[in-house]
Amino acid sequence: MRAVASLANSDMALAGVLTLGMALVVGSALGFEHIGGYVPCALCLMQRNPYYIGLGVGVAALASSALRLPPVVTRGLFLVIAVLMLVGMGLGIYHSGVEWKFWDGPASCSIGATGGATPTNVLEALNTTKAPSCTEATLRVLGLSFAGWNVLTSAALAAVAIWGVLRSKR
Repeated sequence: MRAVASLANSDMALAGVLTLGMALVVGSALGFEHIGGYVPCALCLMQRNPYYIGLGVGVAALASSALRLPPVVTRGLFLVIAVLMLVGMGLGIYHSGVEWKFWDGPASCSIGATGGATPTNVLEALNTTKAPSCTEATLRVLGLSFAGWNVLTSAALAAVAIWGVLRSKR
């Protein structure tokens, strides 16, 4: 029982959970794109950026904890992850609102990934490949689009990171 409590209070374990969580979320998005064939829109691609950056910060938090740097360093990295996940949550809320027609999307909404093989002629590929619209959800699971699920996962990861910053060290 003491070992479980020690692990739950460990900055390294928390950094591992956060890093693994971010990797699973962005890995799932990449899997849906490259294996499932779901081509992301411009807002979908934008929502991945906090995760890409967060993975590097999470690895840095793991390293700072493993190297037994002062706890303020690791906690500072947790704070950076929390901010990144809150930004990701905001992007997800914005994209969900665009999908539900609560507000208009950006003019760049027609620019997205083309998917598939690398084009030999980029201009030809741009003229023949239509990116998905940001206003239509390509898939809904339990009533939520990818953007909606991003809101929930970003909020959960932000909450864990904030808990890591604010918890008392025993």
